[in-house]
Amino acid sequence: MPPFPSGEISLAPCAPAHPLAASALTREGSVDQAVAHAAATADITRQFIRAKQPCADGYRWYLRRQEGASNYQALLDDLVREGRVEDACWMLDQFGPTNDVLEVDHLEADALVFAGSVRCRGHADVEGVLRTGRSLSVLGGLRVGGALRVGEDLRVAGAVRCEGSARLQGDVRAGWSLTVAQRLQCTGSLRVGGELDCGAAAQIGGHCRVAQDLRVAGDLGCEGGIKVGGHLQADAALQAARGLWVMGDVDCKGHLQVGWGVRAGGHIHAGGAIRAGESLWAGDTIAAGEAYGVYAGLDVPLPDWPHSAQVSAREHPARLLSGCWAGGTESTP
Repeated sequence: MPPFPSGEISLAPCAPAHPLAASALTREGSVDQAVAHAAATADITRQFIRAKQPCADGYRWYLRRQEGASNYQALLDDLVREGRVEDACWMLDQFGPTNDVLEVDHLEADALVFAGSVRCRGHADVEGVLRTGRSLSVLGGLRVGGALRVGEDLRVAGAVRCEGSARLQGDVRAGWSLTVAQRLQCTGSLRVGGELDCGAAAQIGGHCRVAQDLRVAGDLGCEGGIKVGGHLQADAALQAARGLWVMGDVDCKGHLQVGWGVRAGGHIHAGGAIRAGESLWAGDTIAAGEAYGVYAGLDVPLPDWPHSAQVSAREHPARLLSGCWAGGTESTP
């Protein structure tokens, strides 16, 4: 896997993946100029702010600006510029996203809170929080030193490295690896072209497809199916509403529960129970935790067990309590 770019971010322009809706900025334009270019025209009054019941300190800061009305995005920019990133995020929560688009050739900032969509034609490097009200598209690599919050889809052609938590309210596509130091939440489907490494729990609202290894330091939950081109390691429980297909080994330190079938090229090992709604197939061994059982066909009628609740592995699993043993994997097509 190619390493994530380090050091100075290249200023060389990247060819856009699709025509841009608005005119592009000059390469000499700074991030601040780009934000101003895409700022919302709506004004926010003192009465508007007060109705949202802000904290006393934040409201005093707003009053000190001596403005009767404030442009929404300009107010977010001022908050971030003065180190009040949490207040900017609170304001975005209260007033919601806009349809503005921020377009840059490269993005390098201490923090960024933008109410609309952000499109970056090169690499993006943000030291602190990066938050968008709508989508985020990066044609290079993306590094975020703090929390990453995206209101809609996230598209990154290169690697994604987030040193905080990531909350992504849409589908996620990463061309290379995806590394999140803390919790990962994705409400849509997730597709990663390299490895996925998460330092805490991960929750995926749709399907999860990872080309190489998938490692999660906490619980792994997926409301769709999981497909992994390498090994899968979960340091707590693993739950998938649909199927689980892994080219390598499956290692789960908690319970493993899958709504459909499970297929692994290597072993399937869990620290707790192994429960599959349909069949279990492993190229090596299947082993549940001490004093826990292996269950296949939990969602299959008993007459259908011979073809829809098969259990196949290199050897008969200990404590196989549900399912139809089909013999060793050499006899399984």
